Amino acid sequence: MSRLGPVITLTAGAVLAVGLGVASVIATPAARNEAADTAAEAPSAEETTAAPSSSGEPAPEPERTAPKKIPKADYGGYVKGNGGLIAISIRDGKAVGYFCDGKAEAWFKGTESDGDLRLAGSGSAKVTAALGGGRAKGWVAVGGRKWSFVAPTVVKPSGLYRATAIVRGAKLRAGWIVLKSPKGGFTQVGAAFEGDTQVPIPQLQGDRPTAPVTVDSTTLYPKDVDGFIEEMQ
Repeated sequence: MSRLGPVITLTAGAVLAVGLGVASVIATPAARNEAADTAAEAPSAEETTAAPSSSGEPAPEPERTAPKKIPKADYGGYVKGNGGLIAISIRDGKAVGYFCDGKAEAWFKGTESDGDLRLAGSGSAKVTAALGGGRAKGWVAVGGRKWSFVAPTVVKPSGLYRATAIVRGAKLRAGWIVLKSPKGGFTQVGAAFEGDTQVPIPQLQGDRPTAPVTVDSTTLYPKDVDGFIEEMQ
């Protein structure tokens, strides 16, 4: 019995040691797994620094498109309540206009953008119109009076014509509006001034409106709008 005592004691100690070792092996992976899960859930310092706050970012600016300009267009029509004519021509956003009823007349210049036309003349004279659907529709104001108009698009020889010269030290200028009549032929109106004095003006040749004419003993050479629009800007 005395010999078995130490053996039993040693065996029990070995069993106890093995049991503690197994428990240690089982506990260690669990601790490591828990630590790994905690590290995966927490964002890294690099991620925290790199992720910007969406609330702090400026809102993207909307894209701005340049206003559209009509490259080329010519309009002509009657002024309601007046009986006169109005002609408007546009070249790459630049615009000129002319109103005449045989007595009063006015030249205008300005711009067109996105179908909105605004022209200014001498004093308070002005033209405002909306362009679209093959016509210009708006208002013309001259000499303290205002009339509406609707002017469809026109093609040459219909349109606006102008001529200038220097006579006896004074500027001689003349303007015409020529419109093709639906019944054939042409309707036209114009006015000529030597300085501030109005002088008689001849009719243009409807099918050849740029042919020379004589005004107050002076030969004038009418130009279509392409020949003088830049001079008026």
